[in-house]
Amino acid sequence: MIVDEGYDFPETIKQKLISYGERMWMFRKQPHLGTTRAINSYKGELRGFEYKTPRLRLTPKDLLATELEKPKILHFICSPSRASEIMSEAKLQSGWDPITVYEPIPDRCIPEELPALKKVLPSISILSPNADEALSLLSSPLPASKDIIEKAADDFLDIGIGKDGSGWIVIRSGAMGAYVKCKKNKGVWVDAFWEATDVEKVIDVTGAGNSFLGGFAAGLVLSEDVYQATLYGTVSASFTIEQEGLPSISYLPSGIAIWNGDDPMRRLEVLKQR
Repeated sequence: MIVDEGYDFPETIKQKLISYGERMWMFRKQPHLGTTRAINSYKGELRGFEYKTPRLRLTPKDLLATELEKPKILHFICSPSRASEIMSEAKLQSGWDPITVYEPIPDRCIPEELPALKKVLPSISILSPNADEALSLLSSPLPASKDIIEKAADDFLDIGIGKDGSGWIVIRSGAMGAYVKCKKNKGVWVDAFWEATDVEKVIDVTGAGNSFLGGFAAGLVLSEDVYQATLYGTVSASFTIEQEGLPSISYLPSGIAIWNGDDPMRRLEVLKQR
């Protein structure tokens, strides 16, 4: 992950990020710019997001000549029109055909964006909106239910995700879990890790979607299976929502990473047994 380090970037934050594994970060000094900052706000069920400083946009070109060049999986969150630009740029790099995971940016998940989304979907491997975003794009009724979400997944697949319609839809649905489907396979629900009786475990859902898709991408590299990757994503999100900010990490003498006092692989096995 690229981190643009403005002149006011807190050293404490940098060291915190490095503690999770130095190899995953590429810090770029931006001595003439302030660090990008934004505010997530919540009013009941309504979430707001606002940039407080100018932002630096990343493109696939930013990965060239770095240790992150030509990754197996490319995850991006943006508007459908910008997704088209990203895909066009990625295709210019010879010898690189990544699995692409597209997360539509929340404020562009509106019916007016559906035509632009239809244009880019054939280039995308995996589409992953959350339930409200998916229904908003399709002008479907709220609140979300499993039946409505399953219908939305079918609608997106009918539009055509991936080359020759071979792509997947993964609709992240909060406490209901995640719904996974492609044209060749029946849809499957993956439970959320924390159940209705675990309300005390859910402290702050900010970043749960990004965490899910980060874990999903790692699981996809390891398993080469979208359903299995969804299990990994679910476990990843389960740690993110347990507190404000990032989870704590420690290591056993064996080198096994422990998150919030628990073993992620234990949670993965628990989820697989449901």
